[in-house]
Amino acid sequence: MTTFNAAQLPAMTGRTVVVTGANSGIGRAAAHALAAAGARVVLAVRDLAKGQAAAATMAGDVEVRRLDLADLASIRAFAEDFTDPIDVLINNAGLMVPPLGRTKDGFELQIGTNHLGHFALTNLLLPRIRERVVTVSSSGHRAGTIDLDDLNWERRRYRAFPAYAQSKLANLLFTAELQRRLADVDSSVRATAAHPGLAATNLLDHLDDRRSVLRRFTNRLSQSEADGALPTLYAAVADVPGGSYAGPGGFLQGRGAPKLVSRSRTARNSTLARRLWTRSEELTGVTYPLARTNVTGT
Repeated sequence: MTTFNAAQLPAMTGRTVVVTGANSGIGRAAAHALAAAGARVVLAVRDLAKGQAAAATMAGDVEVRRLDLADLASIRAFAEDFTDPIDVLINNAGLMVPPLGRTKDGFELQIGTNHLGHFALTNLLLPRIRERVVTVSSSGHRAGTIDLDDLNWERRRYRAFPAYAQSKLANLLFTAELQRRLADVDSSVRATAAHPGLAATNLLDHLDDRRSVLRRFTNRLSQSEADGALPTLYAAVADVPGGSYAGPGGFLQGRGAPKLVSRSRTARNSTLARRLWTRSEELTGVTYPLARTNVTGT
């Protein structure tokens, strides 16, 4: 496929898609397109009022449910309450370069929300997922390193962008290890990943526009939220192999039609991916639920 846009989505009638962080940005744009294609779309959001406002802009079968990825109790409650089959889970919600903060469980805010929250959610929902798990990463993963002994920045001096890059690298390592585990139990569910390139979203709203070089750079070169959502949609519905990574096909993967793109060498480190998985299980208390006698999607 050389081009891809939201109009090329297949008919999604009868399929359920859960999108985290779907009240704004590329999550909202992806949810809007999926609902227009006929899917039942669940906006899994921390702020119900913002979720309802986003849902009001969408046509079709759209509902809003509360999910706070910075709170393991909220994640467990969402997974326990949502008992219907899920065709596609889109792990979209994320934070980018906030000041140092902690989740309710004491995790550094970016690794806790961007990775550990989605790790727990995916594994809790996995027995009900029938088609695909899409996790949104970033080209910023290339600057990332994983410190398994200090994922939560308790020993190091906190630096916001390295913490963000670590969390986005974790997204890709998670996708790779999830796909390996799915293949190991002969599941037809596929784990894929995507990044939006430079998309004009609200991720940097906490920065002072007048002082932020990053904000000015992004505003000048970015594409729209709708275009930024295309790699996510591509990873969700295109006939791509498990473990694939989609992003814009233009200059430096900043914008353009989505295609399968490369990732850093560290993101391809299968040993690190397995070690991160084990550490994530230890931190969240959530383990991989599938065995050969309990295979989803087949």
